[in-house]
Amino acid sequence: MMNKVFHEYLDLFVVVFIDDILVYSHTEEELDRNLWIVLQALKYNHLYVKLSKCEFWLKEVMFLGHVVSAEGISVDP
Repeated sequence: MMNKVFHEYLDLFVVVFIDDILVYSHTEEELDRNLWIVLQALKYNHLYVKLSKCEFWLKEVMFLGHVVSAEGISVDP
């Protein structure tokens, strides 16, 4: 379902794994725009996020056993 909702954005600024959505960008302004697009796509498809499970504007993210940051992707130690 999520791959269908975000099909046109996958690997441009969205990665989806089951019900985890990772939104990324090069700048904070771009991130704001990308996040708005993702939230609007969810709303359009009558899908919602649980705010208590969301984290926004992080510099580093643990995702599927990896650490994703501006420096690149590495295996989670």
